[in-house]
Amino acid sequence: MIEKAVPVVRGVSDRTPADRTVEVWDLPLRLWHWALALCVVTAWFTPTVYDSLHRIAGYTVIGLLVFRLLWGFWGSRYSRFGMLGVRLRAAPSYLWNLRRGITGRYLGLNPAGTLMLVALLLSLAVSTITGALSVTVPFFGVWWIEDPHVYASDAVIILAVLHIVGVVLMGVLRRENLIRAMITGRKRVRHHP
Repeated sequence: MIEKAVPVVRGVSDRTPADRTVEVWDLPLRLWHWALALCVVTAWFTPTVYDSLHRIAGYTVIGLLVFRLLWGFWGSRYSRFGMLGVRLRAAPSYLWNLRRGITGRYLGLNPAGTLMLVALLLSLAVSTITGALSVTVPFFGVWWIEDPHVYASDAVIILAVLHIVGVVLMGVLRRENLIRAMITGRKRVRHHP
């Protein structure tokens, strides 16, 4: 029997191919992700109590959304929106197969993660834009600005909770630590014999 050579990863020669990792999420994307999470939590717990902090968090989210839009076109491979349409079209069948534990292998976002990304970005855009409009003089107290802000903000929190549940579920199903991957930026590359 012929042995396969074990690839050297980052100078470590005792790793097996199953232990090899690849950078999936670059540093700017990871910083964006965690800054966005911090701002969303801050904005959720500060309205009417700490209005200035609430506004700062909201305006920061607007800046983060602009960055993510730009990074979606000019960022690293897994940051770009190139596969967005393909993964969104695959989302219904992916979710259907997920009921039976069939997950497939994706280095970047899987179709469900892509769907969540789009839903969160749209909800955040509606929430922050209507929030910014509701504090300007001509729109202050106008229901058709304030109500969508409240509903979109509620949707953001619901989606964020679903996102966390999805990350934990996929981590269990795929037997990989996705939270660590979003901190380090690296995911394991599995090779099947």
